Amino acid sequence: MATMRDVAAHAGVSAKTVSRVVNNDRYVSAEVRLRVEQAIDELQYVPNMLAVTFRTGRDAAIGVAVPGVADPFFAGIISAVEREASRRSVAVIVTSVGWEPSHERRSIEAVLHRRVAGMIICPVGPDMSFLRPWQARAPLVFVDRMPAKLTADAVVQDDVGGGREGTAHLLAHGHRTVAFMGDDVVTGLLRLEGCRQALTDAGVPHHDGLVHLGGVDTETITAALRRILAEPQPPTAVFSSNARCTVSVVTALQALGRNDVAVIGFGDFPTAAALRPAVTVINQDADEMGRLAVERLFERLDGPDRKMRRRTVLPVSLLTRTSCAMPGETVHPGH
Repeated sequence: MATMRDVAAHAGVSAKTVSRVVNNDRYVSAEVRLRVEQAIDELQYVPNMLAVTFRTGRDAAIGVAVPGVADPFFAGIISAVEREASRRSVAVIVTSVGWEPSHERRSIEAVLHRRVAGMIICPVGPDMSFLRPWQARAPLVFVDRMPAKLTADAVVQDDVGGGREGTAHLLAHGHRTVAFMGDDVVTGLLRLEGCRQALTDAGVPHHDGLVHLGGVDTETITAALRRILAEPQPPTAVFSSNARCTVSVVTALQALGRNDVAVIGFGDFPTAAALRPAVTVINQDADEMGRLAVERLFERLDGPDRKMRRRTVLPVSLLTRTSCAMPGETVHPGH
């Protein structure tokens, strides 16, 4: 890995001049600044941002990119990252990349161009290979989802296990036709895999006609549910692959006047317990995920020569409420 001295030699300046450029000292000529910045780019030099600051009077910073900052799950991750970063006097720059992959690269690179020390990313798109050059400059840690076409540190949850456990819970209540609804990102596909594993283990057939993978807005989910409920063997229960989808499923079922369809969701949300029936969920520990991700990032910053990249898989847990009951069944929370 290149050092400040390497950059200085490459640019034909002193190490102190390189330090001034990194810290955005205004007493550096435009011509010298350009030579140093080009040397930094060519050598892929990453300053130790836990020891120096990029700008005079400002703390070092790390970036966090998530699909949506208002989502309770991602808000929990951000909160944990900010808490742990503050203990090191490191600022956190947060960006919301949205749910469309087309916006992702631009949003993430806008933060990386600010020369953050490293970044924690929840990927949205199917190809994260554009981050390879950046990865050589600053450590990247991924959360919630493994990055496609990129080898990197990651902290994820047991999506397959959660899909399997949630479906097994529905089967235990007597459901034999289970619909699956969610988006087509990797987490949704893994949760569908777990759902199908549970059905297979129980000797219950699964039907492609009971699966929706795509948009999870209320309008799309309502149309998909209307189609699925018209199947020759309509579902008595729906497994929703994420909290946004679960809210849409509950709203759609109410709009369709269907109070006879059980619901279980992957991921808790603020109103889940207040709904009637209260929604059973596979619970994710966003705080633990954020804490482990930022710890991993700091490990990389403290020991940048470490080559081995690790994946940590966190367990999930079933949070039982009352939404999985068969019609006429009396269920108490916790069962």
